[in-house]
Amino acid sequence: MAMTENLLPLAIDGDADLRTLLKESRRIAILGIKPDTHADRPAHFVASYLSAAGYDVIPVPVYYPDIREILGVPVHRSLSEIPGHVDLVVVFRRPEHVARHLDDLLAKRPRAVWFQSGIRNDQVARELMKKGIAVVQDRCMMVEHRRLLSGES
Repeated sequence: MAMTENLLPLAIDGDADLRTLLKESRRIAILGIKPDTHADRPAHFVASYLSAAGYDVIPVPVYYPDIREILGVPVHRSLSEIPGHVDLVVVFRRPEHVARHLDDLLAKRPRAVWFQSGIRNDQVARELMKKGIAVVQDRCMMVEHRRLLSGES
């Protein structure tokens, strides 16, 4: 299996690798985040949970051009405009819309990209992995964080 320089497999699926990714990621961009007015939507409450869990969450909404802040943090309109390194990009986009973000994902070069529950795009995943970016598909980061890291500090 191909490995990244940080020794994570490029297609992350097992508990040990998920745990490592969750523990080692600090700056997380949320692509497709919903604004605070949509607190009942997974694309908002998962980001809120991750922020409360200690991650540096960077909102990247796809819609809502008038929104300037989400979760009290300034929004960015693309991944590539985020200053500095991003460890992980969490994707809240329909599978058929993920490909339109491929160039932006590749330009930012995060350590990993996490497609949330119900989101799977094998073609985009293959392109990311070819460039050494690890991929998690069809899993909820909040659920996995609770399951794998609950009780850990």
